[in-house]
Amino acid sequence: MDITHYPQINPPQRLLMGPGPINADPRVLRAMSAQLIGQYDPAMTHYMNEVMALYRALFRTENRWTLLIDGTSRAGIEALLLSAIRPGDKVLIPVFGRFGYLLCEIARRCRAEVHTLEVPWGEVFTPDQIEDAIKRVRPRLLLTVQGDTSTTMLQPLAELGAICRRYDVLLYTDATASFGGNALETDAWGLDAVSAGMQKCLGGPSGTSPVTLSPRMEAVIRRRKCVEQGIRTAGHQEGEEEMVYSNYFDLGMIMDYWGPERLNHHTEATTALFGARECARILLQEGLENSIARHRLHGDALLKGIQGMGLATFGDLRHKMNNVLGVMIPAGIDGEQVRKLLLDDFAIEIGTSFGPLIGKVWRIGTMGYNARKDCVLQTLAALEAVLNRLGFSTTQGAAMQAAWDHYANGSCE
Repeated sequence: MDITHYPQINPPQRLLMGPGPINADPRVLRAMSAQLIGQYDPAMTHYMNEVMALYRALFRTENRWTLLIDGTSRAGIEALLLSAIRPGDKVLIPVFGRFGYLLCEIARRCRAEVHTLEVPWGEVFTPDQIEDAIKRVRPRLLLTVQGDTSTTMLQPLAELGAICRRYDVLLYTDATASFGGNALETDAWGLDAVSAGMQKCLGGPSGTSPVTLSPRMEAVIRRRKCVEQGIRTAGHQEGEEEMVYSNYFDLGMIMDYWGPERLNHHTEATTALFGARECARILLQEGLENSIARHRLHGDALLKGIQGMGLATFGDLRHKMNNVLGVMIPAGIDGEQVRKLLLDDFAIEIGTSFGPLIGKVWRIGTMGYNARKDCVLQTLAALEAVLNRLGFSTTQGAAMQAAWDHYANGSCE
């Protein structure tokens, strides 16, 4: 092998303004360059305990079991669903975008009886719609997505916990795209389990998924562990199929690894944990409410600029995530050509879309380290230049002026 064909990695400079991943905060990258230590070194277990405390603050919860799953956001989703769903369980999934369908697929792999509720992409559900479906289906679990980047919509969750308690339903939400940049109140809203990811509003790289479990969810998972080990619990019939089918994603075992027992399960991804710790530390140093306000400020500035450019937006803006905007591709414009010119000539990446929105919508993100004024203004200026180059006329400078006007009424940081 000629090793000269494999030079040292030196990726090109990019401004990542799509729906994620985004440019990681340099402080996170520096934390991840720290030397490794053993997984049972007291310093390491201390860092793990700190991570649990930091993410309790971010999830707004007192849940003891708030920890990291080693793997991307989907690893957190799979760990929770595989550990909570028993074969034959009824689950209800309100689908308003691609990631609701992902929950359906994973639930079916868990051998659940999956029931769905659907609205057109660009809309969200009312609490009454979800309660009516719960009364009809009588599920054991309600599986929700808070922010779906495929549609840029944010599903209201505040009333769902109380609804689920009335019908003895466990409530899970996937907050991968929304966590850190939009309000999420685990305890106040009665969420039984939440999973998230690093590569969006938290400002880090993908590779770890923070999760939190309510005492109700913990009890369900611990009960499965007891049955798997041959310890029958009250009301459980011999032969009932209860095993968690994944060893790696068995949350009962993972809790024992993160807990005081420190029972060996896997070798903790030290570098990723350092990065996740720094993501949480930076966000809490800023203040969670300040972070949400920052994402709202820059997301709204982007919206004003896009509207000033004469472009239409996608979906019900009353339910838009703070950190991602859907932009309708103008008639006669090749959306992929625009994305290519932005990347090749300006080193800026924006997103395409999925399913029924392919070729119709761009998705532009303002999240994490990239939720900044300079990033918004650079993206607006470049997009306007490319569109004019391709024959879509705009009022020169109108987008920038609209964004500047918005910033004049708020912080310009």
